[in-house]
Amino acid sequence: MTESVDVRRPASIPLRYALRELRGGLRGFYVFIACIALGVMTISGVGSVAASLADGLAREGRTLLGGDAAFSLIQREAKPDELAFLRARGEVSVTASLRAMARAADGRLALVEMKAVDSNYPALGQLSLKPDMPVAELLAEHDGVYGAAADQTLLARLDLKLDDRITIGQAAFQIRSIVEAEPDKLSGGLGFAPRFLASEASLRATQLLQPGSLVRWTYRVKLPDAASGDRSTIKLVDDAREALPHAGWQIRSRDNASPQLERTINRFTQFLMLVGLAALLVGGVGVANAVKSHIDRRRDVIATFKAVGATGRDVFSIYLTQVIVLAVVGSIIGLAAGAALPFVIVDVFGKLLPLPIEPTLHGGELALSLVYGLLTALAFGLWPLGRVHDVPVAALFRDTVSNVRHRPRWGYLLSVAGVIALLVAVIIGLAYDKRVATIFVIASIAVFALLRGIAAALMALARRLPRSRFTMLRLAVTNIHRPGALTPSMVLSFGLGLAVLVTITQIDGNLRRQFLAALPERAPSFYFIDIPSTEADHFSAFLKQTAPGSTVEEVPMLRGRIVSARGVKAEDLNPSTDSEWVLQSDRGLTATGEIPKGSKIVEGKWWGADYNGPPLVSIERKIADGLRLKLGDEIVVNVLGRDISARIGNMRTIDWQGLGINFVLVFSPNTFKGAPHTHVATLTEAHPDAAGDAAIVKSVANAFPMVTSVRVREALETIGNVVTNLVLAIRGASAVTLISAILVLGGALAAGHRHRVYDAVILKTLGATRGRLLGAYVLEYLLIGLATAIFGVIAGSVAAWLIVTRLMTLSFVWQAGSAAGVVVSALLVTVGLGLAGTLLALNQKPAAVLRNL
Repeated sequence: MTESVDVRRPASIPLRYALRELRGGLRGFYVFIACIALGVMTISGVGSVAASLADGLAREGRTLLGGDAAFSLIQREAKPDELAFLRARGEVSVTASLRAMARAADGRLALVEMKAVDSNYPALGQLSLKPDMPVAELLAEHDGVYGAAADQTLLARLDLKLDDRITIGQAAFQIRSIVEAEPDKLSGGLGFAPRFLASEASLRATQLLQPGSLVRWTYRVKLPDAASGDRSTIKLVDDAREALPHAGWQIRSRDNASPQLERTINRFTQFLMLVGLAALLVGGVGVANAVKSHIDRRRDVIATFKAVGATGRDVFSIYLTQVIVLAVVGSIIGLAAGAALPFVIVDVFGKLLPLPIEPTLHGGELALSLVYGLLTALAFGLWPLGRVHDVPVAALFRDTVSNVRHRPRWGYLLSVAGVIALLVAVIIGLAYDKRVATIFVIASIAVFALLRGIAAALMALARRLPRSRFTMLRLAVTNIHRPGALTPSMVLSFGLGLAVLVTITQIDGNLRRQFLAALPERAPSFYFIDIPSTEADHFSAFLKQTAPGSTVEEVPMLRGRIVSARGVKAEDLNPSTDSEWVLQSDRGLTATGEIPKGSKIVEGKWWGADYNGPPLVSIERKIADGLRLKLGDEIVVNVLGRDISARIGNMRTIDWQGLGINFVLVFSPNTFKGAPHTHVATLTEAHPDAAGDAAIVKSVANAFPMVTSVRVREALETIGNVVTNLVLAIRGASAVTLISAILVLGGALAAGHRHRVYDAVILKTLGATRGRLLGAYVLEYLLIGLATAIFGVIAGSVAAWLIVTRLMTLSFVWQAGSAAGVVVSALLVTVGLGLAGTLLALNQKPAAVLRNL
């Protein structure tokens, strides 16, 4: 009886052979490891910093908010019953914030962000002053002069020093200290002017509190320590909404102390994560190149494996194990660097950071980054690995000089598709904004397909070009399309990195043009706010007299918050991403019989100047689409504690870039009849200049001390500085993508080094000079680099145009200078790296190579 033999191999054999081969070193895999490490480092670093920041915001939420809950009102103070309700629940601190004009003793003026506080401020946290002193002493009144603290920027602008006096409205102030840090500053949003901290009593003395003035009153409630948990906070908020449903206040609790900041951080984090994924995808090309090159170098070993009985699946398993092991090594390196990033940031920049970062290890973020690294390595490595399965030994020896390309079995193709599908699912499923993530995935697939098509088209074109009499050009063109040419690898390696670089530079240039360059033609020079309604006509006449030839536009304005639309509460509307901002806070409102300048009716009809029917509202078209509103739908807004309903009578498009006065919501005349309000005005000068602007500000401050003047250029410069800092961060992250692209390009050139040595030796043996060979290679790299750079410029410019015009809703102007710089840089890098490898090939002695052919 014949005994059966179990021929099944232990599952550990592929790992044993894989590790045995790796004992000889990692030659050819350094780029592989570096690309995976860079991508994983970026993703894990961004994720760890974002998670640490989220932890810090959660830990410091109570301090950042200044209490357990904050109740904000615009244009009015809390009524006695509302204030009594809050004080019955806990300790209440009151702040009022507004913009005002500060006047120095020499007459110079500056816009300030005034913050008036009561005796309980700060209820939580520490107000940092220089010199330090008790808040009561700082803000105390002496001989009719109120104490105050100011930002260092204000002292620099007005050339002031401590103990100097300034005037705001009808009140005099002595600057007794400098504000270095406020515990609740982050919850207040972006300021356009230096901080000026004063007492609530001093604000009333300024006489700036006129009916309808744009003052935000915030009432922060600090619950007793025994009842300061999340449940108590939630109960307080719910009770307030139930007991005072028409108060119209914006309520925030300590777990969302600064919702706008959190949304901004989430969006910015997602963008940086996508940049990291782009770097990882670029590195994926390096993975494919490294795997293909490694299999090419190990063809003798593979042939030996098959000769002694190894199956295609055995060989595949061995080299797949190697890829996984190397991907894990690269990922671990990236994870270590990324995990350390929050600690490094706090250690180096801790005292300079305005954000509360709580550095710690975040296992979830690190695990996700590891998954990204492994999936990317598999997605790009399975195809070249799968080709080994059915390739006979003889074909392995012919593969580099034959035009035959072996497609992997369907099983491997399905595995590749499955890994890619899983990677796409993870990218989109875990994204903060799934629409942006979907666009990123589609764009990445399209770019890879286009790059592959461009490489194929370039090779086809080179193949069909007439034979040149110029030897170097003929050799360069032949190298582009010959079997085993570097063209596909070089185009894929560098194309995506260049496209990302062009996208960033074009967006950067357009943002700088929008915020830091010239203002739009006929843009307003000034905004004037808090104009008393009784003085509006007088103020307009004064401006026309002060600045002859200028254009003055003036409209009434209130602040209100959308409570509901089409019968659905605002918190349940589920708006689109680009329209949700209109529900997040109060908005400027106006009522008029004339179509606002810069607006165009696109649906419905305007009501006319003599309309006296039921309240109607005109809404901006994109916002209406985002809220799924149509003509006739009802919108309810809360204004000064009253809910006012109106039906949509028409929809408009608005030219926001003209910087004129315009509103998302414009109501029909008499909608707010009798409601206290102020007016806002713009002044558009025919020939603005700095001296004339200073004279206008001084004249307005003298005649109307309660009116605040805002220079449009200064406001744009403030925004521009914020944008510039964001772009710098984006540039830093995008540099990782470019580094990956350069690494992959270098790896592709290194992978083809053996073929270059072979070509150089044969051609030198046949009489080719070193100069001719060098010239041919330079021409080859120039042609490939130029084609890749042109694609990068076109693809990057289109991507930037879509982002700027569709997502940012700004105008786009192509930045030719930056595009030309990218092209030149691409050619220098391509030729430089190519020549570095070529010189090494040309230095090889023919005899040593010929003996081993």
